[in-house]
Amino acid sequence: MNLMNNEEEQREKLYKLLGDLPDKNRPISSYLISREKKNGYWLEKLLLDINGLEEVPAYFLVPEKSYRNCGKIPAILFNHSHGGRYQVGKDELIEGAACMSKPPYAESLTKEGYAVLAIDAWNFGERSGRTEMELFKEMLWKGQVLWGLMVYDSIRAIDYLVSRPEIDNKRLGTIGMSMGSTMSWWLAALDVRIKVCIDICCLSDFRTMINNRTLDQHGIYYYVPGLLKEFDTGTINSLIAPRPHLGLAGNLDFLTPPEGLDKIDNSLKKIYKDKGSPDCWKLIRYNVGHRETSSMRVEVLNFIRKWI
Repeated sequence: MNLMNNEEEQREKLYKLLGDLPDKNRPISSYLISREKKNGYWLEKLLLDINGLEEVPAYFLVPEKSYRNCGKIPAILFNHSHGGRYQVGKDELIEGAACMSKPPYAESLTKEGYAVLAIDAWNFGERSGRTEMELFKEMLWKGQVLWGLMVYDSIRAIDYLVSRPEIDNKRLGTIGMSMGSTMSWWLAALDVRIKVCIDICCLSDFRTMINNRTLDQHGIYYYVPGLLKEFDTGTINSLIAPRPHLGLAGNLDFLTPPEGLDKIDNSLKKIYKDKGSPDCWKLIRYNVGHRETSSMRVEVLNFIRKWI
């Protein structure tokens, strides 16, 4: 069995742990609610039918200079954070957050010439209203996993992106902070269409969290039944290699204990080296807590410019 076939088997095995999910091939439809010009970009507000269970509100941004241009442009799927801010969701892309550097990513990414898509994850933004625990319990009864349906929606969001005529399907990236960071590396591990992955402040080693008794620092959404029987953080992230992957972390961040970061970094350095792409994995650590600094933002933009 060659390495590529083995990796595909691992992806399939990981995907099957995500509970009962809708058909990955079901048709997608979209409804345009509005279109408006913002600071350097055009903003489309959309409703996406991507899972057949409930509509998914989304923002799609196109740089002003690329709007109505026939050329293909690269795109980024932006994954919003958690932080208990259930009412915010995809608005984080437009408005930013207290724990994130300025300006908001809507401005940073479109200024660089990238289209951007962001969706409301289950129970966030326009999809909020239930408690996270209520939703998790209901799904558990139905054989579903909350994180699984979140990941499914993100994969289908990529399906929507590649259906857009203005998007260069070979130049796709994903980025996020906190919960959005976790979504970035899960998504990139499962979907090889993602060419560049950037995670900010949530590359957490599962077993280190158990040893340090920090599991309660994450919401219930984070937990996938049976995951540790087959996978850990390092093995999931190994499925991204050799594609470019940037991790940014705070040494004082309670969600990413330093010893866990050491473990992941050492593992991925070896994997990327063995695959002949040592420069494609980069973990940069700062003596800060759970926040994106201005220095991190510079690294993010430089990494995207280099690899997309």
